[in-house]
This record gives sequence, structure tokens and C-alpha cells, in this order.
Amino acid sequence: MTNRPAESAAAAEAPEAGAGPRWLTAAEQDTWRAYMHAYTLLEDHLDRQLQRDAGMPHIYYGLLVQLSEAPRRRMRMTELAQHAKITRSRLSHAIARLEKNGWVRREECPSDKRGQLAVLTEDGFAMLSRSAPGHVAAVRAAVFDRLTPEQAAQFGEACRIIASGLQPAGADVPWLR
Repeated sequence: MTNRPAESAAAAEAPEAGAGPRWLTAAEQDTWRAYMHAYTLLEDHLDRQLQRDAGMPHIYYGLLVQLSEAPRRRMRMTELAQHAKITRSRLSHAIARLEKNGWVRREECPSDKRGQLAVLTEDGFAMLSRSAPGHVAAVRAAVFDRLTPEQAAQFGEACRIIASGLQPAGADVPWLR
């Protein structure tokens, strides 16, 4: 819950420092709910587009993109989890599915026998190349065509500020779990 319960609203109008939660104001609650509404709809929209056009969820597409941008189209699994902002367990499951499709393969890490590399295959790169135009069109239509350039810049800046605040040294981030 991000807003104070209705029955305690009067008592929480002017809380003393340390007296309890800092409830969201009505404007903050409206902003938070608008964000959650937009995020949920956007993620669903992109997932459906990629399932329809490429037979994969949005998270798998993001993994293929990360690998396509990596040197020699390969990346240590731990680094890939960090870039994707997911747990190592979730990454392992996703890579297993991508391997089944022939889009990714695993290799031993030459510098660390305990580590593994995820490698984008030629079939995976071809799938990414075929699905990228539709995905970019979906992102553009859903986000950037609806915002002015100034709004897009402000949105990007706000997202970077929020993300940086959630990743301080020693934070419990997904890729370390």
C-alpha cells in the first residue's frame, strides 16, 4: 500500500518526524498509479507484440539484444543477468528456452572454468533482425510518438534518477540473487 488507509487519514495529516510512514499526497498517489498503469499496459503491449511476431516474450528479446551488442555476441551469464536486471535463476531458465530454439548456446568461460558464456547464434541474430523492426515500431508508437522531445528527455532523466537511487553499493539487486 502506498497511500494511507482511509480510516487513519485524519490522524496522519501532520505526522511528526519518525512518528510513522510518510504517506503519499493525493498528487503523488495519482502519479504513482498513473506510472503503474502505464508500465503494466506497456509491458503487456510489448510482450503481446513480440509473442505474435517472434514467438518470444519481451524479456527474451532483451537478452538477445544484449548479446547482439556484446563483443563477439557473447557475454558471461552473470554479466547478462546484471544487464537484464533479472535473477541468475530466471536468466538460466530463459537461456535454456533460447537454447531450445537454437538462438543461444552456452560455452565454458575460458578465463574461469566455473563461469559460462551465453552466445548469440546466427539463427538468434537472424531472429532478432527479423523481429527488431516490429518491436521498435511498437515502442515508438506506444511511447515516443505520444511524448514531445522535451517530455521524452524528462522521462528518461526521471527514470535514470529513480534507477540510480535503487542501486547503491551493497543493494539487494536481482542479479546478485
